[in-house]
Amino acid sequence: MSTTPLLKIGTRGSPLALAQAHAARDALAAAHPALAADGAMRIDIIKTTGDSVQDRPLSEIGGKGLFTREIDDAQTAGDIDIAVHSMKDVPTVLEDGLVLACIMPREDPRDAFISVKYKSFAELPEGAVIGSASLRRASQILSRYPHLKVINFRGNLQTRLRKLNEGAADATMLAMAGLNRMGMAEVATTTMEPEDMLPAVAQGAVGITCRANDERALAWLAALDCRDSHVRVAAERAFLARLDGSCRTPIAALSEWTAPGQMRLRCLIVRPDGTDPLETERSGPVADMAAAMAMGDDAARELVERAGDALPAYRGEVMPGGGL
Repeated sequence: MSTTPLLKIGTRGSPLALAQAHAARDALAAAHPALAADGAMRIDIIKTTGDSVQDRPLSEIGGKGLFTREIDDAQTAGDIDIAVHSMKDVPTVLEDGLVLACIMPREDPRDAFISVKYKSFAELPEGAVIGSASLRRASQILSRYPHLKVINFRGNLQTRLRKLNEGAADATMLAMAGLNRMGMAEVATTTMEPEDMLPAVAQGAVGITCRANDERALAWLAALDCRDSHVRVAAERAFLARLDGSCRTPIAALSEWTAPGQMRLRCLIVRPDGTDPLETERSGPVADMAAAMAMGDDAARELVERAGDALPAYRGEVMPGGGL
């Protein structure tokens, strides 16, 4: 006879999302004996808008929460108790009644360059084709390598690798974190340093949300929270929140601990066509979440001021005269 699980875990259905959900489940079982029993936890797969629409770039689907909205709805309705997310997909403002309960230890935040023909961007000839579903990656590529062509490359990790091997593009890019979590680090031709490709906000971080009034889930998830990772993510997400970024906004940021209590935050916005990149960074003491968020917010304020009247162009919005 089946019994109701103590904890229902919601996730997307891609192999990477499931690997992350399984890692969260195993960490919970290790931290709490009550959750280690057979049937104590169940993983439920929820299909999101971002998963359903594969024939258009994410920037054309519109809105925020393309990979979280349906999961949020299930959580709010009580169909699931907690949700495991790649933090780079999570809007900076959560749905009413939901909270970000923990950030698990962050993986490598860098991007991987992948090609069966070339070892790096420097080797790509004029007109070479890069497949990418990320506007952030595409814009940085066009900014640094205007002689290359970027095409839309949707699908999960395995789908994109298959397209690459079939010759649909000369190269593509994926997050090293995903490759590492899938045991596929050897797929990376080159790991790109942040100086060459600044990562997405919170790339490599996995977060878990729950209902704000679910004291039991909050207590269980507290054991999984990595403070160092959580503070880093808070700085980057504060930068994103001030810019009000969406899938039409090429935004990148990376925070790193340079010494105990000392953080370096690098930030970038660029127009979707790769022109006029604006960069800044902050370094200094960060004692807690509030200080990290203040650092990110201050960096964003600077770039908003520097962009001035052209800020809509960085957000991919149509400006007077029909330009971007």
